[in-house]
Amino acid sequence: MELKIDCSKRADGAKPKQLRRDGLLPAVLYGHNGAESVSLTVQTREAEALLRAASVNKSVVKVNVPDLPWSGNVILREVQTHPWKNKLHHLSFFSIADQTEIEVTMPFSFVGEAVGVTDENGILDTVVTEMAAKCPPDNIPPSIEVDVSGMAIGDAINLQDLKLPAGVVLLGEPEQVIVSVLPPPVIKTEEPTSELDSLLPPEESEEAGAEPAAEAGSEPAEDAG
Repeated sequence: MELKIDCSKRADGAKPKQLRRDGLLPAVLYGHNGAESVSLTVQTREAEALLRAASVNKSVVKVNVPDLPWSGNVILREVQTHPWKNKLHHLSFFSIADQTEIEVTMPFSFVGEAVGVTDENGILDTVVTEMAAKCPPDNIPPSIEVDVSGMAIGDAINLQDLKLPAGVVLLGEPEQVIVSVLPPPVIKTEEPTSELDSLLPPEESEEAGAEPAAEAGSEPAEDAG
C-alpha cells in the first residue's frame, strides 16, 4: 500500500501554537535539493491517518508540496507528541529522492518453529527485534527474515549468519546474537515438612524432633536402678 500525504509550505513567521489551533501540524522536510530544511504544515487529521499505517524510520511516504512545487518519496524520520496531552506536535520527513543510500530501522521477521522449542521444551529468546540498516532508497525490504526452524537448545543465530537482500547492510557487530534457544526453566521443588515443623522456627523444630529420642534412651537406665 502506497503511503502519501499532502503538505503546504509554512508561511514565514507562522506560530506553531496557532497552527495547531487551526488544525494544522508543523512539519519539516530535510534533504530537499540540497537545502538544510523546508518548513511545512500538514492537516492534523491527515497526519493522524498517516501514522496509523506508517512507522518511524521504516516507512516510505510520498509527500506532495504543490506550492514549492515538489513531490517525492521521503522517510518518516521523527514524530513528536505533546509531553502529557498525547497529541501530535511535529513531524520530520527526510527526502530520499536524491539519495543513493539511506539509513532506516529494519525489523526482523522470525519464521519457522525451532526444534529446540517444539521437541525439547526450550525457549526461543529473540534478543534483537530490529536494527539500523543502510540500503538503496528504491529497495527497502519490509523486514529481514530469520529462519529459526533448525535451531536446537543452545543454538544461536548471529548477525553474520543472516542472508540479507541485495544492497542491505546491517549496522551492527557481526557477533551480535539475534536469536537463541534457551533450555527449559528448572522448577525447584521443596521437600515436604511435618505439620509441627511448619509451625515452629527452624531451631525449635529440630529440638522437638530430638526430644523423643532422648526420652527413649533414658528409660532403660531407670529400670536398671
